[in-house]
Amino acid sequence: MFIDVSNLKKSYKSGMVTTNVLKGIDMKLEKGEIGIILGPSGSGKSTLMNILGGIDRGDSGRVAVDGIEINNLNDDKLTDYRRENIGFVFQFYNLVPNLTVEENIEVVSNISKSPLNIDEVLAAVEMQDKKHRFPRELSGGEQQRVSIARAIVKNPKLLLCDEPTGALDYLTSRSILKLLQQVNQKYGTTILMITHNAAIAAMANRVFKLRSGVIAEDTVNQITVPAERIEW
Repeated sequence: MFIDVSNLKKSYKSGMVTTNVLKGIDMKLEKGEIGIILGPSGSGKSTLMNILGGIDRGDSGRVAVDGIEINNLNDDKLTDYRRENIGFVFQFYNLVPNLTVEENIEVVSNISKSPLNIDEVLAAVEMQDKKHRFPRELSGGEQQRVSIARAIVKNPKLLLCDEPTGALDYLTSRSILKLLQQVNQKYGTTILMITHNAAIAAMANRVFKLRSGVIAEDTVNQITVPAERIEW
């Protein structure tokens, strides 16, 4: 099992108040699958993703990614885990404004142990003809394509996507979802995506519905839908 989470709990304290965010999460995802996390605001989606990405730690429970039990890692090992295994794609693109498309991708490539070829990645996201442009010269969809290229150039085992289409219009969103499916198929990258859009669940192998800090539903899709056929 590539992602294996058992009884994961996480709480935050503010003064005398303790908020239990994750109340015993159990989830599994096979290598090479696409998983979707659905849930309302405050259900714990981002906290769960941050723990899987090594940005935060659970209070208790088992969190294993590709056999690495990340809850047991010290800070240095957790940094290595993020650098070597995880790619992040966010709703807002976080590109460096004074670097070109190619340079934004190159920054990540240079710190990776086994990066993919930059030109290959640019071709995969259909941005090779704009590699010398700056982020301000690109549309929102193009900037998101660059952020995906930046995430996959490091050849991550796990690609974590937090509302990657949240700032995009319908047609551009479908284009980005199609690109993520292509990345999954071409590189075998396991993808876990947060979204509020239930229609997107049709493209996933597995769908997790979070409610009040627990997995309320865990559904396996026997047949997945190509992203270009998803409508909402």
